[in-house]
Amino acid sequence: MSSYPGSGLGNISAMDQTQTLGLTSAITLAGPKPHDIELSKQLQEALQPFDVYESQEELYHRMVVLNKMNSLVKEWIKNIAIEKNMPPNVAETLGGKIYTFGSYRLGVHTKGADIDTLCVAPRHVDRSDFFSSFVELLKNQPNVKDLRAVEEAFVPVIKLVFDGIELDLTFARLALREVPDDQSLQDDSLLKNLDPKCVRSLNGCRVTDDILNLVPNRENFRLALRAIKLWAKRHGIYSNVLGFLGGVSWAMLVARTCQLYPNAAAATLVNKFFLVFSKWPWPQPVLLKQPEENKLGFPVWDPRVNPSDRYHLMPIITPAYPQQNSTFNVSMSTRTVMVQDFKEGLEITDNITLGKADWAKLFDPPNFFQKYKHYIVLRASAATQDHHLEWVGLVESKIRILIGNLERNQYIQLAHVNPQSFSDPNESSENIQYLSMWFIGLSFHKVENVNIDLTYDIQTFTDTVHRQAVAISMYKEGMKIEARHVRRKQLTEYLPSSVITRGREKRRTLDKDVSKVMPNKLDLGEETVVRELHTSKSDTDLLRKLATGALSGVSTYSEDSVSQDSISPGPTVGDQSAPPQEVPQEAALTNGAAPPSEAPVKLHLGEEEQEEDDEERDLPKPPPKRPHSPGYEAPVKRIEIETVREKGDEGADASIVSTQGVDTSVDQDSSMQVDERLPSTNELPDMLSPQPVPETMMKNSIRLRLK
Repeated sequence: MSSYPGSGLGNISAMDQTQTLGLTSAITLAGPKPHDIELSKQLQEALQPFDVYESQEELYHRMVVLNKMNSLVKEWIKNIAIEKNMPPNVAETLGGKIYTFGSYRLGVHTKGADIDTLCVAPRHVDRSDFFSSFVELLKNQPNVKDLRAVEEAFVPVIKLVFDGIELDLTFARLALREVPDDQSLQDDSLLKNLDPKCVRSLNGCRVTDDILNLVPNRENFRLALRAIKLWAKRHGIYSNVLGFLGGVSWAMLVARTCQLYPNAAAATLVNKFFLVFSKWPWPQPVLLKQPEENKLGFPVWDPRVNPSDRYHLMPIITPAYPQQNSTFNVSMSTRTVMVQDFKEGLEITDNITLGKADWAKLFDPPNFFQKYKHYIVLRASAATQDHHLEWVGLVESKIRILIGNLERNQYIQLAHVNPQSFSDPNESSENIQYLSMWFIGLSFHKVENVNIDLTYDIQTFTDTVHRQAVAISMYKEGMKIEARHVRRKQLTEYLPSSVITRGREKRRTLDKDVSKVMPNKLDLGEETVVRELHTSKSDTDLLRKLATGALSGVSTYSEDSVSQDSISPGPTVGDQSAPPQEVPQEAALTNGAAPPSEAPVKLHLGEEEQEEDDEERDLPKPPPKRPHSPGYEAPVKRIEIETVREKGDEGADASIVSTQGVDTSVDQDSSMQVDERLPSTNELPDMLSPQPVPETMMKNSIRLRLK
């Protein structure tokens, strides 16, 4: 029988009865049935229209670009050695190499995707050389465009387009005299005496290689991962910086599924992925292998040692030393959204298995703008395109702070941010501003006739962003940020109608027990297949292990084991503990002033309107959170009310108040939480030393009354 990617019958033999990958034994070693192979072929065909595969010519072009970059690196390292008075014959032997990681290294990159690359140099080359002489070398290359060096980033990077291929190039210096072409980066001893930036740069390659080495069948893994990544992007839950999951996290979840079902076909792996992680007992961690001993002293994820690690809601731990949680940005809201999408994915793939749906149904995106009745519109603008690019990056990296602030409000059930940003279609050509908008859907608990004050939650967020911009010398005149409340029927003022109405409406069967779906018959040639969903011995065993947390494989963390004396209590949902976000509450860090009393953000929820809200989402009701914004004593501020714009609609009265003020002093008692782990490559510090807010800063807030 001929094989194809994802059939389980490729050049990698099936696992035997004794081999085990991962922390626990496999759920089942059963191989694929003809029906599973047919479904996998259909899955591969269904991916074709979404440009997830490149042609052979495009793949060859990428290899040519990487070879050219590798030659440039070798030449540059040789020239640096000669400049530092090394003999030319010695300089010729020092080597240097370009490594790839991320989606390209995993073999799941899509058309037009960038390539994550790492420049590894011997010990005589410094990071300062990389951002000086190597940047100058790149500038002189005729095929290089859009060159930008970001030396101050948490993981310093050079971004460029080389002959039409976008590259993100990081740097690491090994404590070796030379770096040969066959140099492996998997030896932990290479990290000894390296600085943290080099360790973080090396971690990308080390994690990617470990993932590939820990899956039993790479072709099955790749096809399943392509499907899951496309599904996540289409559902708006693919964004590490906004609190969802990034590429490496999705890869590790799929890899764990492969370990539990090592001989399954790709279509089966996709279905089991949704089964496993829709029922995973978060915050039990997902690990691909036993964590290694901390022999070199680098910070590692370990909630037994690090109290801040106990606050992580959805830990997915990287396999390479030093182990880190790749999902520390996840909030209670983003976890809730993802788990509900897992449940929906399970229902759809069950129906695909039963022949009641095809794979296109899995990739059919929901309509975010039909899910909620209330939205917060976050607008970030700047005077020039370059300033806008910097400003938007900073604002986006801090939106998770706003989500955390909103989650702590006792009346807000869910704060769901859409990762896609939009431009303003109604911006006047007479007053051109480069502007981006994000939309946050709000769902409220069932309450009657209450006022909801969001002034503090929103203003502390905008204050934090502006102080961050000043602290890193990014702030430029014309940079603004504001938040507005809109009802669903008002979205047409901000978005084209085609965006608001596209896609399908929110499915309302997320919590349906798919195990009770009646099986039907599928004709595959002369064979009739009847499937009983999730009632097999293997799935029963899976559900039992998930319920007991046995699949996490470690006892490093359980909510019951966390000392209540060692951590402050956080918000909870249902019976599951939900430790507070890693980002300290802004109330404890109040560099900023109090919200202006003249411009509160208030919502009045009437009984009739709230009943409509309750139909939107069926979420567990948490116990009471803080009843209002934390108390504070702040210096009096000069507030000038500039504009009040009234917007009325049926049954609602909303007004947007724009105020301008200047902070007169800074709270000297602000504190900083020390985090002992290695943060994400995209993370910027949330709190810095106190900085004055720019005098041109616009403080935007909202006054609205909903009846």
